[in-house]
Amino acid sequence: MNRQSDKTVLCENDLKVLLSEIKSGQKAWEDIDLVMAVRSMCTHIGSKDPVLRDKLIYTLFFQLIIEDNLLESDLLKEMLQNCLNHLLFYGIGDKETDTVFTRAFTTLLIALILFRDNEEDFLSQMEVDQVRDHLIRYINEEKDVRGYVPEKGWAHSIAHVADAFDELIKNPKINRDLYPEILHPIWNKMFVTDSVYLHDEDERVLTPIIEMLNRGLESSKIESLVDGIKLKLERKKPELDEEKYWLLVSNTKTFLKSFYIKINHSSKYDSIRVSIEKCLGAL
Repeated sequence: MNRQSDKTVLCENDLKVLLSEIKSGQKAWEDIDLVMAVRSMCTHIGSKDPVLRDKLIYTLFFQLIIEDNLLESDLLKEMLQNCLNHLLFYGIGDKETDTVFTRAFTTLLIALILFRDNEEDFLSQMEVDQVRDHLIRYINEEKDVRGYVPEKGWAHSIAHVADAFDELIKNPKINRDLYPEILHPIWNKMFVTDSVYLHDEDERVLTPIIEMLNRGLESSKIESLVDGIKLKLERKKPELDEEKYWLLVSNTKTFLKSFYIKINHSSKYDSIRVSIEKCLGAL
């Protein structure tokens, strides 16, 4: 079930027709070869056609896995391995190419499978550990952080992988001792210098971070990261041209302001708010 040509999967056009018929109610899942449809959806998960990719494949994966619970655990495990071994790193390192759609929508599929495991506990400890390791490697190596791509729709790689991390953190097989290992690569992805995050990436990334805080991550871990931001920017400044430095500053301020707002309702995070206030005042 990888991206190679396979006689058991539909071409994009035929898949679009089939999924459109299912979504409109002209056909039902029980009327078709479900395994063939799922394998076709995985094969074309990164289609350049935004309707097929987003409105049909992702939307109907959500229906199959979350709403209607129609996929057996063995098929979900097969899909997960395909995601990790063939799709997640497809074209990794590319920038401004269409391979980002495969990677970004693969992380959304991983999030759906993790959601199901959180409900039904069918993944082994080894499989969840594998997901953790692959997601950490992925977010570290992803270079294409575009949000909305004109004429091609959403890529949103960082927002999408944040959703997968959120479901991972909720998984009972993830020990809180591992939170710092997960936190740092997510946190570091907010400090990019090539572009400004424009499509609520900061808020999506904060969701798994706050989930970790709510599940026992020490506030001091966050305070230490916040306290180190000013020095981090000072060290980066001589290495960057003027434009890239101010892109970094913009991303930093947006992230910190969103963080402040997200935790403003909870007194247990007062110490983090104080750190954020001091950091913003120094930038």
